[in-house]
Amino acid sequence: MASSPKRLRWSPYESVAEWLRGLGVAVVGAGFMAYAGAFGSGALAPPTRFAYWLGLMVLGWLWGAFVSGYVFGPDSRGAGRLWLRIPLTSLAIAIPYSVVVGVATGFARGSQFTRISDMADLLVSVILVSAVMISVNVLVNRQTGGMTTASAQPPKFLERLPLKLRGAEIWAVEAEDHYLRLHTSKGQDLILMRLADAVAELDGIEGAQVHRSWWVARDAITEAVRGDGRATLTLKDGAEVPVSRTYARLLRERNWI
Repeated sequence: MASSPKRLRWSPYESVAEWLRGLGVAVVGAGFMAYAGAFGSGALAPPTRFAYWLGLMVLGWLWGAFVSGYVFGPDSRGAGRLWLRIPLTSLAIAIPYSVVVGVATGFARGSQFTRISDMADLLVSVILVSAVMISVNVLVNRQTGGMTTASAQPPKFLERLPLKLRGAEIWAVEAEDHYLRLHTSKGQDLILMRLADAVAELDGIEGAQVHRSWWVARDAITEAVRGDGRATLTLKDGAEVPVSRTYARLLRERNWI
């Protein structure tokens, strides 16, 4: 089956659950900022204050998803170089978004940012809020290695296997554009699905996501080679799977590598 053209990723979120968690963080953040009357918003009536912060937080969350996923790529939420990704993403979000905040503040509070010092204070405030929200989202959505555990209950994912693979052992799932390549004891095939959703349905088989494009069953690993800070897993079908730094620490803790 021919693979479909690659698409541009504009969001770091890979599943509906992650989108809902991101939205939840924005709403909770709005409630906290409204309750605290942050950045002089305490002069507003409570309903207006909450509407003000809710609008800014939700719009900022959507803009942040665009910046994180499209500008910096889908790895921007990974563990690697967070010390650099968070401030860079905060700046990319805050510089243009400060204009939105300034306009919204002008409507809600009747204040205008005409002095350079006022605009500088606004920019610093937006950068700080952006950094805090990004950090919270990273903690909430941080990967745990996509670990799945063995159980007597068969995983829901087995229902998605093509007919020719029914009854096979699942060794690995590899993301290829919009599709997933299934590595099994009966061969390979492609299905249309996202890796994050597949990992959620693979619970029941002991395994882990070891790369943003790979989930691997532990019993399918025949060899693990480490070197230069990276690792490679060899599967029963001979496939070599890279282990990214994002997941390597968790795999080492569980003695996979």
